[in-house]
Amino acid sequence: MKTALVLGLSSCSALAFLTIQPACAADSAPDETPPCGRLVGANAAGGFALRSGEAVDFVSAGEATHGMLRVFSDGPVYRAYWQPQGSEEKYALANAGPGSVRLVSTRPRGAPAGEGQPGIMTAPLQVLSCPKL
Repeated sequence: MKTALVLGLSSCSALAFLTIQPACAADSAPDETPPCGRLVGANAAGGFALRSGEAVDFVSAGEATHGMLRVFSDGPVYRAYWQPQGSEEKYALANAGPGSVRLVSTRPRGAPAGEGQPGIMTAPLQVLSCPKL
């Protein structure tokens, strides 16, 4: 069975988590909401690695807000959060379909992931729910 990296939303706790799941577990009907922004790598050609400390910018309406990823884990389950520079607020990356996420303000769950983990590269992500920063 083919596997793919999927950002999934935990229905019981309304928190996003990152895990390797069968490709069929991805949202089969992408959200119809138009994107209001993008998460892009600050140091790469648009893409970024899913690991704590990775510089990732939130770009909306032509303006970039600098921030970084924070990754937490519960055993084999990773949860990715984006944190704006100079803020304590963290936004979970909640799956909204292929290549799309919603930014959900929430307290992190799990323990901080080991340095560089999971480290999987991803293309820029469309953001379908944009926080007011």
